[in-house]
Amino acid sequence: MADAQRLAPDVADGDRQAVETRLDSLVREHRFTIAAVFPIVGAVLLVASAEGLPQATLSAALAPFGYAALGRDFGQVIAFNPWLVLAGVAVMRAPLIVGVAPLVDRRAAGWVGLLVAYAYAIEYVGIHTGWPYGEFVYGASLGPTLGGVPVGLPVFFIPLVVNAYLLCLLLLGDRAGSPAVRLPVTIAAVVLMDLVLDPGAVSLGFWSYAGGGPYYDVPISNYLGWMLSATVAVVTLDRAFDRAALLERLAACEFALDDLVSFVLLWAGVNLWFGNLLPAALAALFGAGLVRADQFDAGALRP
Repeated sequence: MADAQRLAPDVADGDRQAVETRLDSLVREHRFTIAAVFPIVGAVLLVASAEGLPQATLSAALAPFGYAALGRDFGQVIAFNPWLVLAGVAVMRAPLIVGVAPLVDRRAAGWVGLLVAYAYAIEYVGIHTGWPYGEFVYGASLGPTLGGVPVGLPVFFIPLVVNAYLLCLLLLGDRAGSPAVRLPVTIAAVVLMDLVLDPGAVSLGFWSYAGGGPYYDVPISNYLGWMLSATVAVVTLDRAFDRAALLERLAACEFALDDLVSFVLLWAGVNLWFGNLLPAALAALFGAGLVRADQFDAGALRP
């Protein structure tokens, strides 16, 4: 019995490593599709949905057969379909999740669990009180909700913070060893990501702010709120993971930041369509950061 108990953890570790190795292979095999095709197609579908094109196109295509109404109704199902949105986001997150997975132990899981709880709590407060982001309402569905908060919220928010954290570790080099440098730089990077994300999301109609705001209809209060949430998230992640282990994994896993590549392609495209030039330029800045950190290999990201 004692031998079996000692053997069990080794078997479990072996199974986990086998799964992680298989997932690494899958992401590498489909890297171009995940990091480039999905965000480009996603940007096209989101813009088309915002412009009402699925309804109009399908209605016109089926009109000669007497099914214009059916085409319009089916187009409405496709437009901003929350399950398509969630599935697309999940696929684009795969490189990051698979990249970090080998480093998730009990300590990391505990801290990330606390961050998930914070994300739900602060969003619930924000929806019902307007603090700290400002008064806003969701427009297009982002999937099932609980208390008005999208259940998929952690999938949307937490990977943004992880991407910013990993990129800053790479760009800062030895300076990342100082929390006085590492933390504020990463917090600023997270807020910068929302300077890209929020204008595009508002233009698409995912959510809107009461009274709009000076930055592409986004109020300053939103970014003050993001400074708070970014601080909580970055400090939490800093406690969750060992930096040396993260850097070692990044060196061995060339696709770990491909989710950030997807972010750049998708939100630069959306913002350019709606004429949000500054957010698009900021998205390109993240692209430049990926190149600078040697995390964007155009040769690898090809079919």
